[in-house]
Amino acid sequence: MVVGAAILADGRLLAAQRAEPPHMAGGWELPGGKVDPGESDEDALVRECHEELAVKVRLVRRVGGDWRLSERAVLRVWTAELAEGEPQPLEHLELRWLTPPELYDVDWLPGDRPVIDLLAAQGLT
Repeated sequence: MVVGAAILADGRLLAAQRAEPPHMAGGWELPGGKVDPGESDEDALVRECHEELAVKVRLVRRVGGDWRLSERAVLRVWTAELAEGEPQPLEHLELRWLTPPELYDVDWLPGDRPVIDLLAAQGLT
């Protein structure tokens, strides 16, 4: 299970540029990561945002259902708000806040693209 956060603030979405692995480096994604054994999806996402961005987030709602990444991996996404801190690129090359017209100015990784399409259709709400 992989979890992702669509962090929203002032009508903008936070995008994170991957630093690794090499085949994904430079691509853009929603912050998040893998769920550890015994950990809930929600707890994993809060932990990953803290580890990757040095922030505390408050999860708001699920975005869509289960997004298939591969035969063995599924992505679950929540919208989130910043509860504490300013995002820092601790594990990414760069972070960018994107407005709705800018959502496709970055090269989203294939697994995140359908989620971005849904968020765009919903107007980042």
